[in-house]
Amino acid sequence: APVHTVRGLAPLLRGARRIVIGDPFSRYVQLLLTLARARELVVVDDGTATMEFIALLARGEPLVRWHRGGRGGPRELAFAPFARTARRKLTPGPGRQVALFTCMPVEGVPEGVTVTTHDFAWTRTAFGPPAVRAGADLVGTSLVETGVVAEDHYVAAVDALVRHHGAVRYFAHRRENTTKLHRLAVETGLQIVRPDLPLELIARRGPIGATILSFPSTVVHTLPLALTGTGVRVAVCDIDPTWLTPHASPRAPSFLADVTGTARGVRRIGVGGG
Repeated sequence: APVHTVRGLAPLLRGARRIVIGDPFSRYVQLLLTLARARELVVVDDGTATMEFIALLARGEPLVRWHRGGRGGPRELAFAPFARTARRKLTPGPGRQVALFTCMPVEGVPEGVTVTTHDFAWTRTAFGPPAVRAGADLVGTSLVETGVVAEDHYVAAVDALVRHHGAVRYFAHRRENTTKLHRLAVETGLQIVRPDLPLELIARRGPIGATILSFPSTVVHTLPLALTGTGVRVAVCDIDPTWLTPHASPRAPSFLADVTGTARGVRRIGVGGG
């Protein structure tokens, strides 16, 4: 984070009674938390990171995402004191309350953390219902970009889903690189869409396919809630362990399985159309 930005926010952070944050794994957020003296911290996050955040907080472990496991280095060592301070401030204690607002299923919530469930009621009221067209849409993932899944395996899996389920559009993840997306368009015939709004709003506004296909990701939890009552089905394709790169974290298989296994109201499929 730019030094002048941190300096500019410092007085506000020190004087705030309540601070609301998004991604607790963000280094920028963790750095800013070291300046905070708030008695109430609220984490608002509907991402899969929320599940991991609660588990790590309960175990008292560093707030480092699963796909970064084992990537120690000078930068990580230099940032470690800030990360420890952020974790301490996100842990409930005397004079400090921690609340979580999320749609994600969380288990083993530490004592003192208050959880409020986000059910997407406002989204359903404000947008839609959408026009539903025949066929399927596919939601992309950044598992290749984060070094978890090999690109060739990913492209082959996407191609198989297109052939077996008739997917027409591919909603790209914001971190997917243009080279991979171009390859997907050429090799699968998919129309690549870069959403300019959260996918939950895109889906509610429509038109949207009767089936939404996804790999393990946040949307297998959020879209069933956002699309309640529309008749749209959400299907998730598990990640085959043979698709993982040699550099993937040992935690990858179990975490991805948890993302899929805890999703409610979704259908599990394979690349072969099962």
